[in-house]
Amino acid sequence: MLGPYTHRIDPVLLDVGGVHLWWYGLGFALGFLELHLFLRRGGGPLRLSPREVWSLSLFVAAGVLVGGRALEIAFDEWPFYREHLHLVPAWWLGGMATHGLLLGGTLGAVLFARRYRKPVLLVADALAVPAAFLLGVGRIGNFIDGQIVGAVTDVRWAVKFPDAEGFRHPVVLYDGAKNLLLAAYLLHVGRMNRTPGAVAARFVFWYAFPRFFLDLFRDYPTHRLALGTGQTLNIVMAALGAAVLYRSRLRRMGRLTRTGGWGVAVRAGRGRRPADAPLAAQRLAFAGLLALCLTIPSNWTQDVPRRYGARHAGLEHSWLYPRIDTAPPSARPPERAGAPRVVHEGSAAGPSTAERAVERDR
Repeated sequence: MLGPYTHRIDPVLLDVGGVHLWWYGLGFALGFLELHLFLRRGGGPLRLSPREVWSLSLFVAAGVLVGGRALEIAFDEWPFYREHLHLVPAWWLGGMATHGLLLGGTLGAVLFARRYRKPVLLVADALAVPAAFLLGVGRIGNFIDGQIVGAVTDVRWAVKFPDAEGFRHPVVLYDGAKNLLLAAYLLHVGRMNRTPGAVAARFVFWYAFPRFFLDLFRDYPTHRLALGTGQTLNIVMAALGAAVLYRSRLRRMGRLTRTGGWGVAVRAGRGRRPADAPLAAQRLAFAGLLALCLTIPSNWTQDVPRRYGARHAGLEHSWLYPRIDTAPPSARPPERAGAPRVVHEGSAAGPSTAERAVERDR
């Protein structure tokens, strides 16, 4: 019979010559690989050439990694990085924001569509299913890492996480299951509804709207309108999704024929498109991105050496994993035996680094 579970999973997959490979990073690698294979199988009505498949895979993968890292730095850890600018490109120290992944992937898709003169709505439709899959396996990586915890509960499937007191909701597994079910639903929509933008519109709405309610089970600090940063972005994304879903419905009914350059008709640009990189170079670059993904932990920059150093030699005394101990004790991530603290709006001191560590939204 299902019962409470004590989390003892090591988030480090392998140690290769002092470089640590992580289960969380493996989720990104699998997600990008699935994206590429999905596009090769057709990816809906977009009809890409083999060279364009490699290019779109690269544009999106690079955008996801840059966007996730950028929002993590800007919103979650800027007080730290302001004093350690040289560590901004140190992706192996951890830090990915979920909404940043979505924003970066969207930017990569738009840049691809402009460069290759492809309909943006069809590009978005082709990417919706792989995006949902990537976010689903990424949440499994979050669970293996054990950093994102739910509220205290006594349900039979509760989990005792390493950094939190009491048994908690495995909220990232709830969200991961939602994302994988969303991928299956979007596959069905793509077969039944050929309206440009229909699949992408449903992805935006049905990713964010259920997540708002799932995140009520999270141990979330609250800073704005009694909501965490992730919850605020969920509301914004759900509202945007509702708007694009409405426009998709109008388009399917024939009441919206103009798409402002985002639909099926794409005007030819002036001049010749810049030459593509050789196919071998594209393949090598994509393989390099997959390998880089494996080095990304689901964690907090200042916390990786401290948290895992006792179990994995080199994490505390290596140039790759410098020992960072500049913050005052109240601003450091919570100790393994302690419980995450929750800060509510109106706190005189405001959220500390440790509190944002609980909130951060990978």
